[in-house]
Amino acid sequence: MGLAQTRSQTAPSEISWPAQSDIKIVRSRVRASGSSFYWAMRILPRERREALFAIYAFCREVDDIADGDLTRDQKIADLRSWRDKIDSIFEGCSMDAITRALNPAITKYNLQKRDFLAVIDGMEMDALGPIIAPSTATLDQYCDLVASAVGRLCIRAFGEPTEAGEQVADHLGRALQLTNILRDVKEDALTGRLYIPTEALDFAGIESRSPTTVINDRRLPYALEFVGKMAEKSFSGAQHTLAACPKDTMRPAVIMMTVYRKHLERMQKNGWKPLPVAKGFARVRANIEKFWIAVLHGLF
Repeated sequence: MGLAQTRSQTAPSEISWPAQSDIKIVRSRVRASGSSFYWAMRILPRERREALFAIYAFCREVDDIADGDLTRDQKIADLRSWRDKIDSIFEGCSMDAITRALNPAITKYNLQKRDFLAVIDGMEMDALGPIIAPSTATLDQYCDLVASAVGRLCIRAFGEPTEAGEQVADHLGRALQLTNILRDVKEDALTGRLYIPTEALDFAGIESRSPTTVINDRRLPYALEFVGKMAEKSFSGAQHTLAACPKDTMRPAVIMMTVYRKHLERMQKNGWKPLPVAKGFARVRANIEKFWIAVLHGLF
């Protein structure tokens, strides 16, 4: 028999919250990533915010393993170690700052073990890769594992562990990941990865599956437009299902949707040509925009 997917409920007064030193380590891990998620998490009440920070720190840890310079075997071994850690957490044990921060979050918000393991499954797809021109079905599976599963963890910490909340997580996770793929297409190609699905390349008339050849093909914008339409469909699905959720609990999801949808709009206005990495004033402007989106959705 497998280990439990959930943990028996504990009275709030019996939950052991992590030490301040652990909280500081987790917070610094999130801030150092420079993620847009930081602004979305900041608007939450303290306990929910700390739970989100712990979830995100876990995601950064396993993502860094998959994207790091270790050998394939070492990556798989390190990800297997995280599987063991997740098993241990659901048995009530923890061994470092991140697992100690996850422990009370799992108990209080009934976070599901299957979603943590799904994230690791997605990272293993990258570690075993590189992923090159997957089918749309494989890409959809990848997006579910590395993004929608994260969303399913987050909506419980938001306070919306409902069917509607899960539908938002599924749609929005795919939308955000597809937008990331469009944003990072050149950077990924330099590491031998190409997440643009084979159907999009066929649509554009691109026969090559070499990442560096594809990103230099003049027909690339047509393939990116194909993926952009996939992303927009997922954004529309998320927006539709958000209407069935309480506005207050899902504000962080709205913030993330707004930030990423704006980026998708910029790529569309740029003719679906890859945008340059934001530097200098452009990066400052992007950060200001994220801040004001958080203010508008968090305070009013």
